[in-house]
Amino acid sequence: MAEVIWAEPALYSLQEVTDYISLDNPDAARVLVGKVFQAIDLLERNPELGNVPSELKNTPYRRLVISPLYLYYRVDDKKIRIVFVDRTERKFDLGHLNR
Repeated sequence: MAEVIWAEPALYSLQEVTDYISLDNPDAARVLVGKVFQAIDLLERNPELGNVPSELKNTPYRRLVISPLYLYYRVDDKKIRIVFVDRTERKFDLGHLNR
């Protein structure tokens, strides 16, 4: 099983999204966080679970879709490094992954 390491910007982004959702629907925010951590449990056992969309080709990054989120990560030496979390409706910016 791979070790999951969260980068600070990824945790901050997840918190930002869930805070926004909880303004209107705290239960939906809790459900989303639960879905994220269920997906992380699966990812620990299956590091290749996410896809490599065209904008990430020729990079070490993968993307896992946990609607309404994208979770960006890379796998290094049996470690899964979660580097960024973003809303699916936002335009992708590769710069977020290189912070």
